[in-house]
Amino acid sequence: MSSEEILAAVKEAAARHQGKLPCAVAQELARKLGVPMLAIGQAANELQIKISSCQLGCFK
Repeated sequence: MSSEEILAAVKEAAARHQGKLPCAVAQELARKLGVPMLAIGQAANELQIKISSCQLGCFK
């Protein structure tokens, strides 16, 4: 999976959630794409998309 494909998938997922990426959605996206969570987090950072609804309470 290329970084461009990951970026596009993260951007699309965030668009469905008012521009933020819920933690559970990020985890599911990583499983679906077969990439580590770190790759999803890095893509979100690069796109300046905030992670929301963190299951650990780290991000609100």
